[in-house]
Amino acid sequence: MCKECVKDSFPERNTTCLENGSYWMNFTHCAKCQAGKDTIKITERSEEHGDEGDEMIKYKHICERCGHVIADHEYTFCVSEDFQEYQMFCLLCGRGEDTRSILPNDPRFGATIF
Repeated sequence: MCKECVKDSFPERNTTCLENGSYWMNFTHCAKCQAGKDTIKITERSEEHGDEGDEMIKYKHICERCGHVIADHEYTFCVSEDFQEYQMFCLLCGRGEDTRSILPNDPRFGATIF
């Protein structure tokens, strides 16, 4: 991973979790060959699926021109009790996590009284 290629290392992305793609706004240029934003390529993409529906996706952001590794990207998804949980960790794309209820009414917000 190369901190010289990004504006901010692991920027806080709140609930944004990318399972594919790149956060172009955080890329400055390739520190090795000075190439610009149109040169990011995704390589070595792998997916692992667990028995419980868990999912882990990993890939590398590289400079298409010179092959320099900009960042390693990791995205995970799992179902835990009544919630879907998403997480992302990447030098370029940042850190994000989100939890969503799989029930019609989210139990975290209680019952609505009319």
